[in-house]
Amino acid sequence: MYDAFAYDESVASTYERFTNLLGKVAEADETSAFLERLSRGGCALELGVGNGRVAVPLSERGVKVEGIDNSDSMLELLAKRTDLIKAWKGDIADFSSEHRYDLVYCVYGTFTLLSRREEQIACLRSAAEALKENGVVVIEVRVPSLDGFVSGQKTTAMFVDHENTFVNAVLHDPINQHFISTILWFSGASVTRLPQRVRYVYHQELDTMAECVGLGLTERWGDWARSAFTNESKGHISVYRRTSL
Repeated sequence: MYDAFAYDESVASTYERFTNLLGKVAEADETSAFLERLSRGGCALELGVGNGRVAVPLSERGVKVEGIDNSDSMLELLAKRTDLIKAWKGDIADFSSEHRYDLVYCVYGTFTLLSRREEQIACLRSAAEALKENGVVVIEVRVPSLDGFVSGQKTTAMFVDHENTFVNAVLHDPINQHFISTILWFSGASVTRLPQRVRYVYHQELDTMAECVGLGLTERWGDWARSAFTNESKGHISVYRRTSL
């Protein structure tokens, strides 16, 4: 069955330019520095590795990185970029690996692309089972913003420069904790449509789900520069360790 929210070829072909315009490519060095510290130079597994935006600079820091992604197109982009990262197609909500890792990480809100609570818990369980005894799980998610919705709808300009405009139209489904969005990317005379559905979680729920699978919070930061997580933070990076073996 066709999934309107999957990362198909049309999304993969524009992903690098899209993330570059939003500053995510430039942020990757800061992200990889944060993750290198936690991996202690060992081995890491990225859930939703995509085109290697984070995995490649992390591997260049001496960490052995592997990855999982459910998109053939994104995995092809990664393979064209480097042959240093072992990656395979899989479901981050239900995966297993014979290897054990010092670090398992999921960044850029990829965790919330799992649209059911059960899938998110299963992802955390699989991540915990893939850890070495002293390994850590790192999850980056956005803080849900419910401001500005009128009758469950909101439209905002995400990004504007002299060539590009991103307009994000979002529907809020509070029963399922879903944001169903369509980003319209106007560039010159062309328009690209980027649909997405996320199941948002607050940090308290994320901690509870982690506890359900034997993970306990050890650090939480407001950004990759390790700024404090406050009421003003737009997202957070949460670090978990196994509480039971």
